[in-house]
Amino acid sequence: MPFSAEQILAAMTLWAAPFLRLSAMMLIAPIFSAAGFSVRTRVLLAVLVAALLAPVLPEPPVTDLFSANGLLMAIREVGVGFAIGFVLQIAFGAVVFAGQAIAMTMGLGFAMAVDPQSGVQVPTVSQFNVILTTLLFLAIDGHLALLVAVAESYEIVPAAISGIPVSSLGGVAALGSKVFAAGILLALPALTALLLVNVSFGVMTRAAPQLNIFAVGFPLTIFAGLIVMYLAMPGFIAGIREVLEGSLEQTLTIFG
Repeated sequence: MPFSAEQILAAMTLWAAPFLRLSAMMLIAPIFSAAGFSVRTRVLLAVLVAALLAPVLPEPPVTDLFSANGLLMAIREVGVGFAIGFVLQIAFGAVVFAGQAIAMTMGLGFAMAVDPQSGVQVPTVSQFNVILTTLLFLAIDGHLALLVAVAESYEIVPAAISGIPVSSLGGVAALGSKVFAAGILLALPALTALLLVNVSFGVMTRAAPQLNIFAVGFPLTIFAGLIVMYLAMPGFIAGIREVLEGSLEQTLTIFG
């Protein structure tokens, strides 16, 4: 069957809004934005999900994508997608910050590795935390919940040509403080134990000044940090899961 240009443009108008919102979310959200997730696969996934989602959405407010109203709708859709993906990126940022705090305390701050999620160098402890968080995120079907959140966001923020509410942007900015709060809470057990270890070394130095604390304390601090991380792992995993589940809930609550 031959298709006219008007029919093709009408179909593109129907699919444009969900495709743009999904593409923007995948551009910044964890897992989807990883370097190992190829751009072709990302675009194909966005097209397939948009094709499934478009028939159940209301009619878009524009009939011509190549117009001023079409541009405004595209900017709004990209902004909403960025906001949803950024909320999950904050949760992974808290995990990275927790790893940095632990690594600097136990003496592994100099051991750096490239994070596949962000593409920047982070301590190896943060790298381990990111891998653990990624596996846990996939285990609780967080990637599927993120796609569902994008679909349900149309009930709260439908496609329109108006801007994103200021309160929603303020809510996204307010979540930035949770990077430090959640990171410190995740790292607090290990930081407390390592503080006691460092205090013990300080007492030993005062009791035996001839002891070379730099030669003895450095490897023992690293060993003690690894033992503490192993012992605190069940609570650490529970904390990561709580942070991830809370972030998945906030992907929609930031829009009211």
